[in-house]
Amino acid sequence: MNFIGDIITGEFDQFNDEFVLQQVKQFSTSSILNKDQFNSIYEYLNSHKGEMDGQVLTLNEQMLVRLSKEEADLFINDLNEIRNFYH
Repeated sequence: MNFIGDIITGEFDQFNDEFVLQQVKQFSTSSILNKDQFNSIYEYLNSHKGEMDGQVLTLNEQMLVRLSKEEADLFINDLNEIRNFYH
């Protein structure tokens, strides 16, 4: 199942119960997130939601991607939609 959000693009693999993250903002990546990994990211971002400086993500263990507070909020909204796909 393809997912195109405001910040995240990817595909949910229902058979393996995993989300394949393909893009964050305009940056391409290929990261497979199982339910526990996905929930860890969600919980971290959600618990730091009020930080005015936003967040910095690491893609492919080498590229830093800055998310403004507004982008972090959009990222969390995208994650909220994807969470419903997991069993």
